[in-house]
Amino acid sequence: MNLSFVKEKFIGIFEKGLLDELEQIGNYMELDEGHVIMRPGGYIRTVPIVLSGSIKILRPDDEGREALLYYLGGMDSCAMSLSCCLDRKQSEILAVTEEKTTLITIPVEKVEEWMCKYSTWKQFVFLTYQRRFEDLLNAIDEIAFHKLDERLLNLLQRKSKQSKSSIINITHEVLAGELATSREVVSRLLKQLEKIGKVKLSRNKIELC
Repeated sequence: MNLSFVKEKFIGIFEKGLLDELEQIGNYMELDEGHVIMRPGGYIRTVPIVLSGSIKILRPDDEGREALLYYLGGMDSCAMSLSCCLDRKQSEILAVTEEKTTLITIPVEKVEEWMCKYSTWKQFVFLTYQRRFEDLLNAIDEIAFHKLDERLLNLLQRKSKQSKSSIINITHEVLAGELATSREVVSRLLKQLEKIGKVKLSRNKIELC
């Protein structure tokens, strides 16, 4: 597949030699909502760079619960993927598309090679680590310093911002999983938020007011 249109997206971000290699070896993908890109225990053979759409990165526990770590949006990459491929470690995260998403994947052997070869790639990797570190700090702050109703509203606002829509198509069960709580608790909190005019509820749909 001709990736010249993908190459154009990175002009001004990556240098010419890197753009040429990206066009030659990158693998373009179009994924539907809910597609699982990465599972815990698997070995990472490619690193994704999101072109459009969004991916949620979750940390599951042994009991099947999942805590939301962060989202990846346009021109974002996953720090966990970069770290695991550089250290040849198994994945410890679950990556799932939040909506229809397009991305380009890079073979893992190129990640380390490009770190030495291209300054713009090294900068991109460092910025990716910085952004994800800030995301994780925000996640810790949410858990440590905010009540569950505040965390729920903040999560809905992040989803709204990510999708660029005030209407969020999601079930109470999925929200409960991302907040590491029960569906009943989320349903009760959503009803409270509706009473004070923060949201409007309908079947599998939440509208931010």
